[in-house]
Amino acid sequence: MKVKPNMNEVKQRYVNWWKGDLHESPMLNIYVRRDNPRETLEDVPQAKPGDHYFSDMDVVLANFTNSMRMQNYELDSFPMLDLNFGPGSVALYLGSEPTFSPETVWFNPCVHDTWENFPLVYDKDNRWWKEHLRIHEVAQKAAQGEFYVTIPDLVENIDILAAMRDPQQMCFDLIDEPDIVKQRLEELHDLYFVYYDAFYDLLKDKDGASTFTAFKIWGPGKTAKVQCDFNVLMSPDHFREFVCPTLTRQCAQLDNTIFHLDGPDAIRHAPAVLEIPGLNGLQWTHGAGNPDGGDERWYPLYDLVHEAEKCLWVYLEDTGADTFIHKVRKLVQRYGTKRLFVHGGNYLSESEAALVCKAAANGFK
Repeated sequence: MKVKPNMNEVKQRYVNWWKGDLHESPMLNIYVRRDNPRETLEDVPQAKPGDHYFSDMDVVLANFTNSMRMQNYELDSFPMLDLNFGPGSVALYLGSEPTFSPETVWFNPCVHDTWENFPLVYDKDNRWWKEHLRIHEVAQKAAQGEFYVTIPDLVENIDILAAMRDPQQMCFDLIDEPDIVKQRLEELHDLYFVYYDAFYDLLKDKDGASTFTAFKIWGPGKTAKVQCDFNVLMSPDHFREFVCPTLTRQCAQLDNTIFHLDGPDAIRHAPAVLEIPGLNGLQWTHGAGNPDGGDERWYPLYDLVHEAEKCLWVYLEDTGADTFIHKVRKLVQRYGTKRLFVHGGNYLSESEAALVCKAAANGFK
């Protein structure tokens, strides 16, 4: 990679992090605003309305090229192109229809009576499945080894059922038809790997490694973020009953996995998540209006992750180099570097990034 000539070193650091054997400094993703572009910027075509915000590849690739030319990829960051139709695109492949806007996308429920009348089956001709594959094929051909195209944010488990059904109604379904819900979860598990494996086969590198869109992770073999954001509406008993069985099977079929724990209301499920043997790590999202991942109030959660000998991924908001360095130093002092991943500094100036890189070289001592 022209913009990341030491990518092999970064890959080895990822390998060590997944193994819990990372030394010198934690994994650090920082993206740096260049004072000047490294090359002349591309002219970006005018985007068409509707779904073309996400799938007009002339616009997408021109914007991404300009983004690479305006950034430096310091420490463990590297260029990767995300092509999501929103988080949870499996719901689209199974019948939901999206509502697109320039800023976001909403998935509209498609199961209106009962799950008993809506078995989950693979449809090779589904419009959104075919379109999502198409744009990834275009991007992978354009990449030419100069950037990674990530596996999209497919999402799994009850989150997909809730998107197809409506979250409130899904709460009733857990009570009214639990056996049918469990059957649909088993079907969904099998379908997830139909979709995941197709993207993996398309996007893996020559060594079989892959990158996953959510949380900017690379790993040798099949790599993915896994989740259940619906858990904020579930009791710990229901979470263990409905989510953990298929989540356990999913992690066993992947090589590198990290669970996305979203917000303070989800913390009560951390013990169950950390018991999953095939899970490598936990990613913490602090939630809107709360202090970021460097705040000490989250240390009890991090202690659980550390005691379970899982990897930990935390996000620090953009507060400048000095604050960033201070927060990372505190995390390193408490948890060491072996399993720690810090994402933040979006987007530091070149001078601020130099300070962070110097601190990293010194092990944040």
